Amino acid sequence: MPSWPITEIKELLEPVVAHLGYSIYAVDQLGPGGRTLRISIDKDPAVSIDDCSRVAEVVGPLLDQSEIVPGSYTLEVSSPGAERPIRNRAEYERFVGRRVNVKYQLGPSDGVIEGPLMAVDDGGIAVQGRSGEVMHLAWEDVVFGRLALKL
Repeated sequence: MPSWPITEIKELLEPVVAHLGYSIYAVDQLGPGGRTLRISIDKDPAVSIDDCSRVAEVVGPLLDQSEIVPGSYTLEVSSPGAERPIRNRAEYERFVGRRVNVKYQLGPSDGVIEGPLMAVDDGGIAVQGRSGEVMHLAWEDVVFGRLALKL
């Protein structure tokens, strides 16, 4: 599988995508033979199919002209998804009030809590559990978090 310069691709596209009103959530090389370039874009409140089309129409020709991706490839522009990972404090702050699923490690034991994200501060996050209790987790205890849908 050829290896593309993902960091350079992201740096090339970030100003253009930002000018269109979006941010780049992720850039990935995938697919059979590694010939698919997936760009995940983000905006508030959510990314639509029209948003993805708009970005693809602009970044496709830019990528082709730059020749940063050699040979033929497939371009996919998508949203991060409804149950996207929450990667950093700024994203946790953005999603206060939304339902989250957080895996945590407290000493030798671990667990998962799902419910509304109640607060974010320097010390960590607070999530309300099923029975109404609010669990405060220090940043170092948070293993992984994602948005969660309630079905």
